[in-house]
Amino acid sequence: MAAHLADRRGAEAGKTLPPVKAAEALGLMPGDLGRIMPLHAILLPDGRVLGAGPTLAKVFPGDQILGKPFLGLFEIRGPGWIGDMETLLARAGQKLHLSPRGAAAGLRLRGILAPLNPGGYLVNLSFGIDVARAVGQLQLTDRDFAPTDLAMELLYLAEANTAVRGEMRELSRRLVGARLQAQEEAQTDPLTGLRNRRACDSFLTRLCRERAPFSLMQIDLDYFKQVNDRLGHAAGDHVLKYVARVLTAQARVMDCVARVGGDEFMVVLPGLVEPNRLMALGEKIIAQVSRPIPYQEERCEISASIGFSIVQEGLGPDPAIALAEADIMLYAAKEGGRGRVMGTRIER
Repeated sequence: MAAHLADRRGAEAGKTLPPVKAAEALGLMPGDLGRIMPLHAILLPDGRVLGAGPTLAKVFPGDQILGKPFLGLFEIRGPGWIGDMETLLARAGQKLHLSPRGAAAGLRLRGILAPLNPGGYLVNLSFGIDVARAVGQLQLTDRDFAPTDLAMELLYLAEANTAVRGEMRELSRRLVGARLQAQEEAQTDPLTGLRNRRACDSFLTRLCRERAPFSLMQIDLDYFKQVNDRLGHAAGDHVLKYVARVLTAQARVMDCVARVGGDEFMVVLPGLVEPNRLMALGEKIIAQVSRPIPYQEERCEISASIGFSIVQEGLGPDPAIALAEADIMLYAAKEGGRGRVMGTRIER
């Protein structure tokens, strides 16, 4: 689209600019000015717009800008405040900072004004750092920029860079998710969904290192081998899952409940060091585990023996000591007739 240029009668009506077309004054063909400077304005000496490039027309959609005062279309914010044509003309050749009024208000443009011979002025504008915002707000395309303007190429590169960064963030998120999932799986018993020995040992080691108070409960199923021998391993797996649900229901959110062997479980209870509460908890677990467990047309009957050790705050023993003391209590419970709970307090 060629620049809009006033005809002879329009120029005569201005009575200030000789009837010479701006493109001809610049030695250009009429269509070339709009292609070379699509964001330009030709001003009469009194500041009214005689011609405008096609992109500048898009800054004021639906408005007829020809004949309007340039300072009525733009707010010029620098250099210094400019409120009249005399001040603007005094800034000829200097970089101007402008913002359009109306629908595109807020866009920040850059420009420069130069006098034309035999009269009038040429203002050439650019979107500067607001080019991306202008493209989106005004729906501009490559044709709205001069052929030598690299704005669109830079926007394409910026969009590509944004897309690549987005892909990298998504890839990083997936990798982090995969790593966390792998860590979770590495510390989870696949049959019951409880923590495994590795996770339990790590939890126990941290409590000992921090010299925190805790209790350690070792749980061994009684008569579990008979279930496997009589009904098969599928029945045994069914029983283990049932026991896991019982332990999870009785444990607190902060406790670590783990399956550490075939029919061996462990519960680490931070902050719980009252023997009476531990005895009551153990008896409740044994009562629930000892109930007949339906499996197909059969009933699985087991029990549990529990041994626990208590570690007071500030003691910080070697984790192996807490484990060994709980094991001693577990075997004492088994030797005492099974289906019972026994505990001790670590003093060193």
